[in-house]
Amino acid sequence: MRKTGKQLTLLSGIVPFLFASGLAHAKSIWDFQEPVTPIAHDSMTVSVDFQRIIMVIYAVVFAIFIYSIFRHRKNSGVQPAAFTGPRTKWQWALAISPFLILIYIDYVLMGIPAFHSIVNMEDTRTAAEMVVKVTASQWKWQYEYPEEDIRFVSTIATTQEQIHNKKTKGEHYLQEVDNPLILPTNKKVRILLTSTDVIHSWWVPAFGVKRDAVPGYLREMWVNIDKPGTYRGQCAQLCGDGHSFMPIVVEAIAEPQFREWVAKKKAEGSLAETAAGKVWSRNELMVKGEEIYKRVCIACHQADGKGIPGAFPALAGSKIVNGPFLDNDDRLIKDGHLDRVMNGKPGSAMQAFKNILSDAEIAAVVTYERNSFGNRMDDMVQPSQVKALR
Repeated sequence: MRKTGKQLTLLSGIVPFLFASGLAHAKSIWDFQEPVTPIAHDSMTVSVDFQRIIMVIYAVVFAIFIYSIFRHRKNSGVQPAAFTGPRTKWQWALAISPFLILIYIDYVLMGIPAFHSIVNMEDTRTAAEMVVKVTASQWKWQYEYPEEDIRFVSTIATTQEQIHNKKTKGEHYLQEVDNPLILPTNKKVRILLTSTDVIHSWWVPAFGVKRDAVPGYLREMWVNIDKPGTYRGQCAQLCGDGHSFMPIVVEAIAEPQFREWVAKKKAEGSLAETAAGKVWSRNELMVKGEEIYKRVCIACHQADGKGIPGAFPALAGSKIVNGPFLDNDDRLIKDGHLDRVMNGKPGSAMQAFKNILSDAEIAAVVTYERNSFGNRMDDMVQPSQVKALR
């Protein structure tokens, strides 16, 4: 049967795809993202080499299979052979050689490169030039630079209006954050991972890394980004009903720009310290509190403060929110509103924000919650009070 032009075009497209360099065809939407770290490059190379080996094995076995069917078909007059007596050397060779070939392929052609990749992937400490700690929680990431004394929370920036189809979805729908992780290029960065509640997974495809963040454990991996740019990923574990609202965005910049960013973040920290000593008006606290609530709290407690029944309690009409938070000696009331925000609730999804939010941010969000969603406490918390209670 003659092949049509469409069939020939299809074949001419498949053959180069199977045998040409995988890296050269990596821009396909069906392929991996462009690798930008040594681990990703190594993983891509190993993956492509394995595919080539598998395709060669498939082609050889399939060719023998087709040949045998065609050569020994009944209508050609071929008679089945009768195998009796002791096995010949040729028969033993035919039986054993495929086994030996597969052993060589598995342990030499595939095993050694795979072992090298895994060893390289797990080598987190050799020549590491900086450390970043990543703490996962439902449904946000906290990034910490211990050597620089910088800490911030990264949450999804896609608006509730877009999520609920009230506004047009943006280009990076569900893959945009308010505070991306900033890393320098051409520098080995050791990443420490943990979680405050359930198992999450930090995954950026272009980096070739994916590691679970497990509560109570400190796990590690490393990256060395060779190309500036913005790289997106997400939590790759089913960590709850907000799983799809936990994106990862990493901005890789050159070392000089990274140092400028570090200086800027430290200056912001100094401003936060100054803000803790200032007396805020109620209006200032409400405006700031609404900003913090929409950035940090809205995923669990929802935009209307009614929470998610059975999962996250409502703030609207809450006894805790509408109750006292300090005793007569200005000490935290256990399980009071301010205590709950600062120290969280063990055994629940309510995490402690004492080491995540600044004094001003905690004061603002508590004030906002006590005077929103139908709550009318008509009081406020000053940053200086939060600072004193630390």
